[in-house]
Amino acid sequence: MTLHALARIGALTSRAADLDAVLGPVLRILGEDLGLARVAVSVVDAATHDIVMAAGFGLTPAEVRRGRYRPGEGIIGRVVEQGEGAFIEDIRADGRFVDRTGALDGGAERSFVCVPILGGDSVVGALSAYRPLRSDGLSKDRDVLEVVACLLSPLVAGRAARAAVPAEGAPRSPRDMIGRSKAMQAVYSLIEQVASSPATVLLLGESGTGKELVANAIHEDSNRRHGPFVKVNCAALPETVIESELFGHERGAFTGALQARRGRFELADGGTLFLDEIGDLSPATQIKLLRVLQQRTFERVGGNETRTVDVRIIAATSRDLEAMIEQGTFRADLFYRLNVFPIHLPPLRERRGDVMLLADHFVDVFNQAHGRSVRRISTPAIDMLLAYHWPGNVRELENCVERAVLLARDDVIHGHHLPPSLQTAESSGTGPRQGLTAELERLERELVMDALKSTRGNIAAAARDLDVSERIMGLRVAKYGIDPARFKTPTSS
Repeated sequence: MTLHALARIGALTSRAADLDAVLGPVLRILGEDLGLARVAVSVVDAATHDIVMAAGFGLTPAEVRRGRYRPGEGIIGRVVEQGEGAFIEDIRADGRFVDRTGALDGGAERSFVCVPILGGDSVVGALSAYRPLRSDGLSKDRDVLEVVACLLSPLVAGRAARAAVPAEGAPRSPRDMIGRSKAMQAVYSLIEQVASSPATVLLLGESGTGKELVANAIHEDSNRRHGPFVKVNCAALPETVIESELFGHERGAFTGALQARRGRFELADGGTLFLDEIGDLSPATQIKLLRVLQQRTFERVGGNETRTVDVRIIAATSRDLEAMIEQGTFRADLFYRLNVFPIHLPPLRERRGDVMLLADHFVDVFNQAHGRSVRRISTPAIDMLLAYHWPGNVRELENCVERAVLLARDDVIHGHHLPPSLQTAESSGTGPRQGLTAELERLERELVMDALKSTRGNIAAAARDLDVSERIMGLRVAKYGIDPARFKTPTSS
């Protein structure tokens, strides 16, 4: 069995020109054929020198992202730093073990093996795996992993070399922004182009698409990053106080003005002022804002002294400003002053490939915030998330995931944990078929899909997980019209 598995891995790596193309199948062979669990490859980040998990078999995407170590940190960090393999008989009893991916969740009793991946004279990564607690056979596991590490070495080293020289013009994802879709890549490219300039930026897009994150990314990438980043929500302030908030006021300017106060423009001097929901400004305030944009001067409310500020303006709106111009509710000259460099943020329904990236990220966030340990999202729940049209965009997805994390009781988010607005007739049991039989079939289908997902579409392995024969598993797959091939995509970071 071991020689056959190594032969298959050798055939895969000899034909592959890219690590990503072969990594998933290789890790799956180690897991399924050799009985290893949570098999993972970690690589050295050329920019930060951190050790970052690239892919894992038996780990969720969120767990893969959490697998990040500094050189010398934990077992993986020590293996990379020292260039020598290691094995631990019981991870619970070894203080060196850093449980970034949740291997200890639920009191799991496991052994751990990790070997370095060498690239010339340096260590370029590590290959690691778990087994149920055992005191024998770990040295054999290490020998097998060392052979596989040698086979992967040229591909890992090639990736490291390419990462050290970034592709010219390739947009990078700004800090705190998540998304790999073409639509978001275009946004990242625009952020790179405009950040270093003093140009006024107008962010356009539906509510909940992340306009404030983009504004912050532009500020952080600009030469004003060390200056203040001041935010104003124009829709949240009453018209009676918006002028004072923006420009400040002098003592006695109005009832209650007991002392002079600086406005947001003065507070943002030398930095960036983010004006959110700019379309909600009153016509009178629009005129005063236009003057600041043209001359960079203003007076406080109740004052006569002209003040000068050095502020970069980033404005945002979810409203159609051009339609408002035609209706006479927004000044055309102010629009042209703001619309120097427009960036349109796509709604979530136009970047469905990012839905699960965002969902996994929010699971991690709310696990930490609420002390939960949700480890994955079930396949039916994923289908529901991907099928929904998300009128509230990323903000709505964030709220849905938080609700699901709070409701989950078995470390898994199931379809019934999602809000009613996401429920389908099938998932909620409200379709034309009712009664015990329909409910049992719904549950059976969800369990079959979950098992196929965990085994990457392997019907035999899924049957073992569910403790049924392969024939029965095949009949259930055919009965529910499930395509096992859809689950064969390897888990990656």
